[in-house]
Amino acid sequence: MNSYIIFGLGFLSQLLFFARTIIQWFKSEHEGEVISPVVFWQISLIASVLMLFYGIFRNDFAIVLGQILVYFIYIRNLQLKNAWRQLPWLVRLIAVVVPVGIVVWLFFGESYSFSQLLGNKAIPLWLLLWGSAGQVVFTFRFIYQWIYSEREKESLLPLGFWIISLLGSLMIFVYAILRLDPVLFMAHCLGGFIYLRNILLYFGRKSLFSRINVPLFAKISAKVSEKIK
Repeated sequence: MNSYIIFGLGFLSQLLFFARTIIQWFKSEHEGEVISPVVFWQISLIASVLMLFYGIFRNDFAIVLGQILVYFIYIRNLQLKNAWRQLPWLVRLIAVVVPVGIVVWLFFGESYSFSQLLGNKAIPLWLLLWGSAGQVVFTFRFIYQWIYSEREKESLLPLGFWIISLLGSLMIFVYAILRLDPVLFMAHCLGGFIYLRNILLYFGRKSLFSRINVPLFAKISAKVSEKIK
């Protein structure tokens, strides 16, 4: 496949991932506490499928592994927020069938398969292990978040989620530099600030928005925040 299309797919997925994080951060800054909005999980589903295809076309096992591990946790969070069944049944069916179909394709495919991903000679074994470890750490944030949310019986983004996010992001950032992957580089270059801001909010630091003493900004931000569910 054309490399421009592949990288375009990757950048689109990361743009969506970044958009979900910006929305979550904006809502949290406005409320002065960490919020887990429904739209965060809805965007996550779409972006994850796109990123899964990007990882396949890049023959990058680390990327594929990360998306496979976390995908259904997004769905579970929508269920915890009572938002999953509000989606049209066809959308829910596609959301479940597509990733399962991709995994089956990778098991039995010829042009693209798990064996091909693991045997990519362009990625040295040590770098593959580092990248996979980074993806596992970065993905574990959602496993931790899922266990925490199940215990609390509601979808939450706890402090540990953001600490693990920051650590995993740094690992993948190093991997992106060594792998010469502009998609991963841009994604994890921008995410650290928001992870850090959420950590600071947990420790009682004041919202950045509260320090902007501009009535018009406060009015606009309040209206935008109200639209984020």
